[in-house]
Parts: sequence; structure tokens; C-alpha cells
Amino acid sequence: MVLHTSPYPGACLHFLDGLSWSLVFPCYWLLDRLLGSCVATSLEKRRRSQDPCSFLTLCVLVSAPLYLLLLLVSLPLALLGFLLWAPLQAVRQPYLYTYHRPDKHQAEQGGAGPGEWRPQGRSFCFSSANVCLLPDSLARFNNLSDTQRRACEVGKRIRNGASRPQIKIYIDSPTNTSISAASFSSLATGFRRTSSLDQRPDQAHTTNGPADSETEPLTECPIHPSGATDCPVHRSPPGDQGSSECPLHPDGADGTPDCPLHSAGANSSSDCPVHIAGGAPDCPTHSSGAQGSPGHHDCPMHGEGAQPKPSPDCPLHTSGVQISISAPEPDPQEEEAETGNHRPGEGDTGSMTASRESLARYHGGGGDGGGGISSNNTLSHVPRTSVFKRPGRKRRHGDDGFDHEISAFFPANLDFLALQEVFDHGATTRLRRQLHRYFPYVLSDVGRYGWKGCCSRFKFLNSGLLLASRYPILDARFECYPNGRGEDALAAKGALFAKVQVGTSHQDQRVVGYLTCTHLHAIEGDASVRCEQLDLLLQWGAEFRQSSSRPPEGEKVLEDLVAFDVILGDLNFDNCSSEDKLEQQHALFTQYKDPCRLGPGEDKPWALGTLLDPSGLYDDEANSPESLQKVMENEEGRKEYLVFPPSKSQCPGNSQKGRKIPLKGNGRRIDYILYSDEGLQQDWKLDIEEFSFVTQLAGLTDHLSVAMRLAVSTGEEEP
Repeated sequence: MVLHTSPYPGACLHFLDGLSWSLVFPCYWLLDRLLGSCVATSLEKRRRSQDPCSFLTLCVLVSAPLYLLLLLVSLPLALLGFLLWAPLQAVRQPYLYTYHRPDKHQAEQGGAGPGEWRPQGRSFCFSSANVCLLPDSLARFNNLSDTQRRACEVGKRIRNGASRPQIKIYIDSPTNTSISAASFSSLATGFRRTSSLDQRPDQAHTTNGPADSETEPLTECPIHPSGATDCPVHRSPPGDQGSSECPLHPDGADGTPDCPLHSAGANSSSDCPVHIAGGAPDCPTHSSGAQGSPGHHDCPMHGEGAQPKPSPDCPLHTSGVQISISAPEPDPQEEEAETGNHRPGEGDTGSMTASRESLARYHGGGGDGGGGISSNNTLSHVPRTSVFKRPGRKRRHGDDGFDHEISAFFPANLDFLALQEVFDHGATTRLRRQLHRYFPYVLSDVGRYGWKGCCSRFKFLNSGLLLASRYPILDARFECYPNGRGEDALAAKGALFAKVQVGTSHQDQRVVGYLTCTHLHAIEGDASVRCEQLDLLLQWGAEFRQSSSRPPEGEKVLEDLVAFDVILGDLNFDNCSSEDKLEQQHALFTQYKDPCRLGPGEDKPWALGTLLDPSGLYDDEANSPESLQKVMENEEGRKEYLVFPPSKSQCPGNSQKGRKIPLKGNGRRIDYILYSDEGLQQDWKLDIEEFSFVTQLAGLTDHLSVAMRLAVSTGEEEP
């Protein structure tokens, strides 16, 4: 189990590789620029049409012949470098493992480590994304350009999304079982890390901005909407302290110290939805018992033991919503200026991901009515997150038991990230540098070049796979698919297997997880090729788990405890297309579970396509995370910007925009996260906590990202 920390086994070979590439690179760069000048993106076409002097067109006409001339001059050196570079690929390692020691700030903000395995288990978050970091000339065929800039921006957005504050909302109510961040942002505007608020369905948008607790009096009941006739708080005008109508001291006592509603100035709190200023340790709204704890003895409405469960008549303990916010301190490295890579109009207009500060900005107005949240960690706005839920969480096919959402951000505290199409060498370096500021462990530069390892066809590109982890990687292996066809055979597509340590049991047994990152054959109509690759994927995975679990010879070690086995990647087929029936019925789906799938040919109603229509990447309605999120929430928007399963009445060469034919499903979902509960320890159980379709890479790739949070429970109780 030796991880390869260098592309070559020796320093001499590493030097020769660098020398050969320095001879090849000028020719490679000029060829890339020459081909790129012949293929324009829709954004470039729009800019040229708006250029009255045709200056941009003139630049292309002048630069293209110049690139061609310099290309011809650099060919002899490139040929010499290629003759030196090609034989070296026979001894090149199949991947590069890099480790970046987390600094003090990263450790404090939640840098994961194996640690001691808790008896009650742990949850892990996985994400997969196809980032289309091809050489610039090839990326333009997907309507994308400027690969180096996109690589840097992709890393920043993923890192900023994963390191944002994590918000958990717990609801103790017989009717309300969940709450989305959309309504959370408007529940209240001044509370600390953990608060207890009442959640009512008709109270979703009652505040429009941050409250000034020092100057504004209480003008609206935080418990019941205004005008509630049965609310004891509304029987007197708001702010009429010591009213005889107070349900706690109706005899007219003024400023009773133990009254949580009309106490004196010293007995109020800026964090309390009832009080305005000060602090009240004995207020049941503040105390721990009031936070969703029915019948607490401090509650003046219930009294001790008066209510066995939350009462709808109590203005303090109605439903017991508990909101917990954990936010990292600002990263000092993030305070540096990062505007050099920002270009307006190229897919990141209005994005909140350029820096940590942009994640904490406050939206004033905007139609959503989202309120601000003040905290010691500069979190002033909770991003809008839409959750696909039917009323009362009733679904036609039964309750999934987990949340599913379209999110403008990658999940907070992301543990494992699998990327596909990270082909360009320079882009890989830039992306890895950004990811290392959040993920300590990265496997990159995965795959072979040249002839070795992938049949007899020469490989101009590697596999394009990248795996990043917050947990230590114990072992890794790459296998190349030998049956690629057409243009797909020019890349060393395959599967990357990794074993990670996520904890240590009380008996000093390692708790491990298995990850598989893959990218299947892309050419439509080659179902048999993809099925063969799926067969190899299952075979290689079983062999890797068996070999990695075998102890070294002569050593006696305890058997590893397996917590999870997850497959992430772009499988290049969906579960709704009639052309993909062969893949839909593959044995892969009997060994691994797809959270979005009901069965062969049928997805769950909330499942969303992940392949975007390239022609709309730069539209104002879809070129930022927030705008693309809103588009994906709308059925008409999905029809406009997603690629759907092909139809006989559809011309394959035509764009989907503006067509009137019926569309099946919610788009082509070709990016997957699968998990298996086979091979786990006895009594261990896997449960999905949430599944997300992520729009944070809007304008940077032609795919939506997917994310899943998986809870591993051991069946034991905390001692």
C-alpha cells in the first residue's frame, strides 16, 4: 500500500520528463490557440456582434496566421521533445498523491481526521462534478473557454461552498418535519448560535431585513402572525409592558421579574424573539428547557408537568424549532484580492463565490424577502435553498426519508470530492492548489499516457479523474478501460479506487471507507461498451477491496471495519432514455443503490437532469449559481436549459431552446453517486440524510454537480 508521491520512480526520470515537456509545450500551446481561434463560444459571438468596429474579429484574423507561423517554427523542437517524452510514459506512475498539512485555521474550522470512532456512528458528505477542463480548443466544442481561469475559479467555488457555515434545523412537531433554508432566513433576524423559534407555515416571509434591536420596538409577534385573536400576546398592543391583559400577571403587576413577556429592561434579551434588549437567564424562551422541551417547569404557560407534549395553545412552546449554526472563522488567506480572474459576463456574474466575504453578503430585498442573520462569524445571509417536498412530505411513491434539494452551494463540511474531465495539465495544477486549501489529501494526474496500460492505442490525454479527501488515503489504484472507441479512445478513461481511514474503534481497529471515481465511454449508441466497462468496474472494485484488506505478510493486524462503499462519477447514460435500457438494467444497480432511482427507466419525481444545454451557459438567466438555481426550480426553465432524453421527433443537431415537443422526465441525469450496504459490519446501517443538485459551478461547466450526505450508524448507544 505505497502511494505514489512523484510521477516517476526517480529524480532523473522526473528531470527528463520536464525537459521533454518544455520542448513540446510551445508547439502544444500554439496549436491549442490556433484551433481555439477557429471555434468561438456563444459569448464571444455575442461580443463580436456588439463590437461596432469589428476589433475582436480583426484580432482573430491577425493572430491566426501568427500562431500558424510560430507553430511551424516550433515543430522541430516539439518532435525532439516528443521522442524523449513518449518512452518515459512506460514507467510513469498511474496517479500523483499529494498531501497538504492543514494549518491551524483549517484544523479549527473542522478539518476531518480519523480520530476515535463514535459508538453512534458518523455522517459523511460526498460530491461529484464533471468540470470539463479540457485543453481550451477542445473545451470550446462544449461552448466553454479559458480553461486555466475556469480551473482556478472551480477550485475557489468548491472550497468556499464546502467551508461555509453549516446550518442544521431541528423541528419537534407532529406536523412540520423539516424546514428549508429559504424559510429559515426569514424566521428571525437576531439570534445566537442556537435559538428556539416557533415555525408556522404562514410565517415564511415576515421580515425584510436585519432588525435594529436597540432602536426598534417589538412591532410583530414572533410567535403568531399579527391579528391572531387567540394569542395572549396580541390581546394588548405590542410593547404595552405590564398590561392587565398579560396571561402571566393579569392583576396588572408591572414589570414582574419572572415574566418572560413583560419583564423590566434588565430582564430582556436581544436574542429573544419576545424581548428586545438585555438578557434574561430565567426567560423560558432563553432557557434550555424552552427550546422545544415541552412541559418545562420554567414555562409560565405550561407549568411543571402541565403539558406532556408541545401545545398549540402555548405561545412559547408551539413547535420547538431549534436552529444550530456552526461557522468557521474567516480565513486570513481569503482576504487577499481575487479579482484578477474575474471576468464579467462569463458565467459568474452575481455569484457569491469569489471570496469568503461574498458568501456572507446580505441580500436587501430581491423579492425573496430573506432576512439577515448576525453572528460572530460574519454570516449575514443564509443562502436560499429550495427543497423538493410535497405538502406534508407525502409522495406518490412513498417517503424517501431524506431531504432532496437544489442548492446554489456545495454542502458544508464536504468530506469527499470526485471530479471528472480534469485533463489539462496546467489546469490540474491550479485546481489542486485551490482544493488543497480545504482538502488535505488529493489524488490527481490520474491515468496513463502513450501506449502502456490501455490496449495499443496511443493516449494523448489521461483519465481526467481527481479525488480529494479530508480523511487520510490508505491505498489507491487506477485501472484503464481497454475498450474505448472513436475519439474517446484518445483519453485513458478508467476507474480510480481509493481506501480512506475515517476512524479508529475502541479495539484499535481501523474504520475505513471505499471510494470509486470513474468516467465511462461517452459516445451515444455504444451501450455495449459502457456495459463492458461496468462489468470491469465491479470486478476491479472487488479485487481492490480484497487486496487492500489483506494484511502484510508476517504481520498480524485486526480486520478493518468497513463504513461505506461509494461510487461517484459521470456514467454517460441516464435512467430515462430508451437508448440506455441496457445500462439501466445492469447488475451494478443490484449491488449499489441509486438514491434518485425508482427502477429501470424511472427516476423519482424530484430527480433532476445533470447535463446542461451548452448553448445556454452564458444566458443571464443561468450564468450564476443563484440564477441557475431558480431556473432549475421551474419546470419551464428546466425544459429550456437541460438536455433531455432524445426523442424520435427531435432533430439531434438542433438546439432544444424554444421547442414544443413533449419532454420526458427532468432531463438527462448522467452524474451519479451510488452506495452499497453489502460488506458492512453486522448491525451497521447506512441512511441518506440529504441529496443535492448543486448549481455553484454555473458558467464554468456544462454539468450540474451532485452531492449526498450519508449517515453510518453502528446500532450502539453513546456510553
